[in-house]
Amino acid sequence: MVVSLAASCPRCTSPVSGEAEEFACSVHGPTQPLWRPAHADYDAFAELVGRIDDFPTYLPWPMSPGWSIADFGCVGAGDRVQATVTTTVGVSDLDGDVGVTLVSEDPGVGLGARCSGTAYDDPGPQISNGPPAVHVRAGGRSVPMWLVDPDGDAPDDEVLARAVFAGEADGRWLWLVIRPASAALLLHDEWLLADVTGFGPEALEMPFGGDRPTW
Repeated sequence: MVVSLAASCPRCTSPVSGEAEEFACSVHGPTQPLWRPAHADYDAFAELVGRIDDFPTYLPWPMSPGWSIADFGCVGAGDRVQATVTTTVGVSDLDGDVGVTLVSEDPGVGLGARCSGTAYDDPGPQISNGPPAVHVRAGGRSVPMWLVDPDGDAPDDEVLARAVFAGEADGRWLWLVIRPASAALLLHDEWLLADVTGFGPEALEMPFGGDRPTW
């Protein structure tokens, strides 16, 4: 069974018009569409994996008990994939409901910026100076991640709503967005991210459910 993934703009919430490899957003003009399901389930995820080929698509793995996959998607048209995104949700004793969004993208796509609410398509101008805040393990190697500063004029409630980290993995931007910001304390060095494109039987163990993020 083929499950329809709906197309929208990777930079904003606007729908896109067009077909084949000719899509356009009413705000951003010609664009590669973001394909995202209305509800996260195994069939829709299988369609996503069929679209992305071997473009890295990361999940925290193994997932903690009670956590689930609430959202996922990819950016691209035809055979050209430019970005992938997943969101997992769970509960922390200290923070309550927690969401973890991971974006792997080519430079200039803008999906990570949309998910994190930052001002630039790429994180470079807002990456903090100094040493990385944390290292994660993605694709079998250690990836340094820096804090991405919020916009200077962002309201305090938005600053507290999320913590954003970014780094480079295999020539692509890797974004990590944690909501709320206080839940970033759950991170630890060498936090393991698995690329689902390499999953075999593990795919049948993936839990789905939870509220879809509103970015």
